[in-house]
Amino acid sequence: MNYFQRRITFVATAVILLLTLSACSAPAAPEANDNPPQQAETITLRVGATAIPHAEILNFIKPELAKEGINLDVQEFSDWTQLNPALAGKELDANYFQHVPYLDTYNQGAGTNLVPIAKVHIEPLGIYSRTIKNISDIPEKAVVAIPNDATNGGRALLLLQKAGLITLKEGVGLDATPLDITANPKKLDIKELEAASLPRTLDEVDFAVINTNYALPAGLNPKADAIFIEDKDSPYANVLVVRAEDKDNEALNKLARALNTEAVKKFIDEKYDGAVVPAF
Repeated sequence: MNYFQRRITFVATAVILLLTLSACSAPAAPEANDNPPQQAETITLRVGATAIPHAEILNFIKPELAKEGINLDVQEFSDWTQLNPALAGKELDANYFQHVPYLDTYNQGAGTNLVPIAKVHIEPLGIYSRTIKNISDIPEKAVVAIPNDATNGGRALLLLQKAGLITLKEGVGLDATPLDITANPKKLDIKELEAASLPRTLDEVDFAVINTNYALPAGLNPKADAIFIEDKDSPYANVLVVRAEDKDNEALNKLARALNTEAVKKFIDEKYDGAVVPAF
């Protein structure tokens, strides 16, 4: 083998060796990402409420909360007396239907520790009648229906006193019952009935004291139809309520903040036209 043949053979061998080494040392293909970035987990909040206006307000803020990763599961209750037991029993994460005096009475009686985390709105209590157009026209021995639960019953009696129809024992406040009436010049016949049934009794009684959340579904607008109504500065603001151990829960506090926005205030003012009043 001459010099040139040996040289060609050497170069060819070197090339083959280089290619072999290059193949062996080629970088590995990128591995598939076994753990792609996870989207923020959606948190579901189960909130119990009566239909109007509570559930309507909650459903209004639902899209905004979705942007923050919160799925608001609004559960409507026709029997509002079950809302606090459902919350205490952890069937709900929060409820929205009551004012603080009612909540305090419930906690005391049931031995629970439910707490408010946001004031949202006031529903002025009103006096309604099918036949009487003015509070001064209420006749003697008129039959009046009021709520039969402790706090709303006392609140109704305070409204009757404010209207000049009865006088209550001094200092009795929200705990008032018909037994605390010290003067009843028109000899009103007071019937204590379930709050939700009161609109249906208007054809059977002379007048009734009705909560706004029951008046509205019955087609009664407090601003237009009530013959006497609580002032808009009523202390009975409806609140968002949670279990005490959850009062610092971030998702629930996002819900509380969402209920106290200018958008909610505008929604309440425009939709209810004074029948429901923002409390923030």
